[in-house]
Amino acid sequence: MRREQTLIDTPSFAVRLIAWQKTAGRHDLPWQNGRDPYRIWLSEIMLQQTQVATVIPYYRRFLARFPDVEALAAASVDVVMEHWAGLGYYARARNLHRCAEEVVARHGGHFPGNAAALAELPGVGPSTAAAIAVFAFGERAAILDGNVKRVLCRHFAIDGFPGAVAVHRQLWRLAASLLPEVDIEAYTQGLMDLGSGLCARSRPACEDCPVAADCQARQQGRQMTLPTARPRAALPERTATFVLLCAGGRILLERRPPTGLWGGLLTPPEGPVERVLARFGLKARRCQPLPPLRHTFTHFRLTLEPVLCEVERTPRVAEAGHEWLDLTQAAAAGVPTPIGKLLRLAAGMAG
Repeated sequence: MRREQTLIDTPSFAVRLIAWQKTAGRHDLPWQNGRDPYRIWLSEIMLQQTQVATVIPYYRRFLARFPDVEALAAASVDVVMEHWAGLGYYARARNLHRCAEEVVARHGGHFPGNAAALAELPGVGPSTAAAIAVFAFGERAAILDGNVKRVLCRHFAIDGFPGAVAVHRQLWRLAASLLPEVDIEAYTQGLMDLGSGLCARSRPACEDCPVAADCQARQQGRQMTLPTARPRAALPERTATFVLLCAGGRILLERRPPTGLWGGLLTPPEGPVERVLARFGLKARRCQPLPPLRHTFTHFRLTLEPVLCEVERTPRVAEAGHEWLDLTQAAAAGVPTPIGKLLRLAAGMAG
């Protein structure tokens, strides 16, 4: 890790970034041009580990169903999960619901007005809290998400994995030292725009960067090696069998426990075929293995081994936590992305 910079042209970096953002940055995102803390909070949670283009349609649909924090808090977590399905990192949705409940119960439906208090809410870390405080309340606070880490590591040639404790602390100190006295909203949005656009992970557009003149990574030809990559270990491999129980054009899905993999979402029953059939008291007319599907999570890879089973009957009333859904519509229910692929495959074969 390099020795921390001692001379930083703070005004120059901030002034150039602010000027660039005002002329070339993003100004028409659905959550911009307003100070509604609810909308800003919702966008910031969705944008954690997810790109803007992916978030926008989810944000609009979510906001149409839950227009304010009271509506979100009043909804069941199952309904919230259904509207989040496909966006990934599902703990965010559970924390989103818990946070809404806390804002209503403890704060009278009003979000706290500063980063320190916001950071105490479920699912709101220091960087997200700072972003909300900046855009909703104009607070002078530093953000440090993944894109900003990349910008700072490159511009100031900071070695070491940004997730390492010492490097992470160094980046926080640097981020705070760079804050301008005015135009904090434009500066913060500029950092976000720069990190997600020009200073992208691969193929950074250095020729268009407003702060490229004194970027140390560019001067040293190290744009592609900074930030330092996480020390990689082989991802563990897991396998799971999912039994697609179908009868009369319907398929059985069950809601998973609220915590753990795909918590709160609907999936086909998991386990050996014989055990699943016995659990529901069903008999199979025909069972057919489908092609396996691999899905990579942050910490492991999962191979889904689906088995399509045509059963003799469907119960008139599903047990609690289970639903018999139209097979052609099941993929649009609150299911994880890879399960949606399996359901579409099964519907195509049935058709």
